[in-house]
Amino acid sequence: MGELEAAKSLGPRELEAIVASAIAEARAQGVDQAEVAVSHDIGLAATARLGDVENLEHTNDRGIGVTVYCGSRKGSASTSDISGDAIREAVGKACAFARYTAEDKYAGLADADRMCTEMPDLDLDHPWELDATAAIDLAIACEAAALDYDKRISNSEGATVWTNRGVRAYGNTHGFIGSYAKTSHTVSCAVLGDSDGDMERDYYYSSARDPADLESAESIGVKAATRALQRLGARKIKTTRAPVLFIPELARGFIGHAMGAISGSAQYRRSSFLLDAAGEKIFPEFVSVQERPHIPKGMASAPYDGEGVATYDRDIVVDGVLQGYILSSYSARRLGLQTTANAGGAQNLTVPGNVDGMEVLLGEMGTGLLVEELIGQGVNAVTGDYSRGAVGHWVENGEISYPVHEVTIAGTLRDLYSRIVAVGRDQDLRGGIRCGSILVDSMTIAGS
Repeated sequence: MGELEAAKSLGPRELEAIVASAIAEARAQGVDQAEVAVSHDIGLAATARLGDVENLEHTNDRGIGVTVYCGSRKGSASTSDISGDAIREAVGKACAFARYTAEDKYAGLADADRMCTEMPDLDLDHPWELDATAAIDLAIACEAAALDYDKRISNSEGATVWTNRGVRAYGNTHGFIGSYAKTSHTVSCAVLGDSDGDMERDYYYSSARDPADLESAESIGVKAATRALQRLGARKIKTTRAPVLFIPELARGFIGHAMGAISGSAQYRRSSFLLDAAGEKIFPEFVSVQERPHIPKGMASAPYDGEGVATYDRDIVVDGVLQGYILSSYSARRLGLQTTANAGGAQNLTVPGNVDGMEVLLGEMGTGLLVEELIGQGVNAVTGDYSRGAVGHWVENGEISYPVHEVTIAGTLRDLYSRIVAVGRDQDLRGGIRCGSILVDSMTIAGS
């Protein structure tokens, strides 16, 4: 029996029973409204470096969070102890805190008629029958594939195999109680290449809900090695202005800045470069952003949001025009709007491509910078100023010419979004934003 099986896992119905008891306790203590979230996570992580075990970690985490509303006053408490006495104490503390917090007319549960009434099967629960020995062997095999790929791979930061199964339950005094289990698995590898004293590092990983959907450990190691070798001989370039092509795993972050700017909290706090932008064109006409929370096995799929509100398909950007914001019930009330079932964030944002993958985009770019890694946090969410260290390859006549490092790409996000000329269909499915490569027709590239 594997470690994940050996650990006693509380099931969805068990967690629902805990939620129900906590809600009953809150009612008994006289609150107007209450909500309770309970979670149980079991995980295993094994890291190998240079053929030996470097780290082995098993996690078994439980927790409950209770929020109560007494009129327009809110109190919250949490504990990792889910015994009956601990839950009663947590409810009592939440009620005590509510007596001292300031009144907030926007506080409270989401509207009762928005609660999820149907639980679609999103196919999120795929436990990996993996014990510690098997996880270590897999990590060693992944790293070995990288180290054996080329003699220039001289060192390693290790390979890691990580698996987790989590069960979540949420309920509130509207009578809603829901639960579901989900799994997440990752295999990763990071190595260093060395040639004539020039040393470069790179990595690769695969993530999925279902272990059957992971790339093989050997192919992950080989890709990590290949990427590290491709960086050897990196040069500086002179400061210029040229097209920039973001690979998919970076493109999703580039789009993510816009999604952060249209979150309800950024809007009501007046701290967004897309302030009051609903109805405005912020991308070219061929760009759309869709939210699809019910994708089977999706990395951000969910039947309901963090307040029990039923999730649903929506188009956030259509023909380049922003249709609305990403709202919880609280931020919606602050803005005089309705929740968009996004308490806890957006679920499976998808950016459809308008051209095929990387080769087509390189040809369309002609000459410019292919960005493969970003360094630093140089993004101002209020002004939209964007300045990031970048590593990648210089492209000439549609062909990769040589690796580049120690450059900075810069601009303002609203202007950069208007300069997007193509989105690839080579979507990265490993995260909550599914986006292909993005080509921006012109950015400032600061070099030597």
